[in-house]
Amino acid sequence: MTVNGVLPVVKPRGMTSHDVVAHIRRTFRIGRVGHTGTLDPDATGVLVILLGKATRLMQFMVTLPKTYLAEIVLGITTDTLDASGEVLSKTHEAKVSKERFLEALSHFQGEIWQVPPMVSAVHHKGRRLYELAREGIETPREPRRVHIYTLAVQAWPNHEVLTFGDKVSVLIECSSGTYVRQLAADIGERLSCGAHIGSLFRTKVGDFDIDSCYTLEELEEADGDGSFPDKVLPVSAGLSHLPTVTLTEDERDAKRRLSCGTKVDAKDLLQEVKGKETEQLKDSGFINVLSSSGDVICVAKREIIEGEVYLQPIVVFA
Repeated sequence: MTVNGVLPVVKPRGMTSHDVVAHIRRTFRIGRVGHTGTLDPDATGVLVILLGKATRLMQFMVTLPKTYLAEIVLGITTDTLDASGEVLSKTHEAKVSKERFLEALSHFQGEIWQVPPMVSAVHHKGRRLYELAREGIETPREPRRVHIYTLAVQAWPNHEVLTFGDKVSVLIECSSGTYVRQLAADIGERLSCGAHIGSLFRTKVGDFDIDSCYTLEELEEADGDGSFPDKVLPVSAGLSHLPTVTLTEDERDAKRRLSCGTKVDAKDLLQEVKGKETEQLKDSGFINVLSSSGDVICVAKREIIEGEVYLQPIVVFA
């Protein structure tokens, strides 16, 4: 099957992100399949799948912000920082008031530094950290800067003071690269009683929320009745976070040059980028260039050469 586009999927518990990619490749007979951000096997929720030519969007989508609902379990630490691991410690005498818990959360809002956990997929000398962890090897890791936009209690137990084993549901809106398991562990450490993630549900990736996602069962049914291609969003859906320029019918020469990977004078084209998108343009320099029919021609980079502004195609889709 030849399909190019974006497919938001609900990742089920127990499957790795790679498992989901392999399942879609095999079930729907699609040669090129990728995803925009790993979810732990025990985690569920939004996993954005890229099909065909859309796999080339990955570099522009991996940095999209994420939103999670995380269940933090108080007083217990594990070697994987979640419920699947071996218990390392139990603090039976844990007692944490709501005021103290909220104070701990406030410490982790905004820009923070995180040390990637050993159970993460970060590479170290050609190997994943979680592979080393399985062999009992621990290696020093450099802290990474991430941003926590929102960290708020969503559900609290029916008593005011948390004790051993209590579970608190927390809403987390964060930048790409944030380790939610490590965040829970760090909160537990600040509370001096330890904590781990009981469950993790990703509700949003960029503009893709859980309501726009399909379960694997729904997709298999759609394959059976021939409606699977209708579930796939166009390539442009994966670039909605970028400032966009739409070429008119009169700008055929610019379209032709960009389609061939050749830079074009951008002075007139960029005048159409306004408002919030102007600020985004200053940040990354990436531009989503569409044809008059709404198809993606390319993602281009704004370049300044001898005082003149150009659009240089980075990835061409036309």
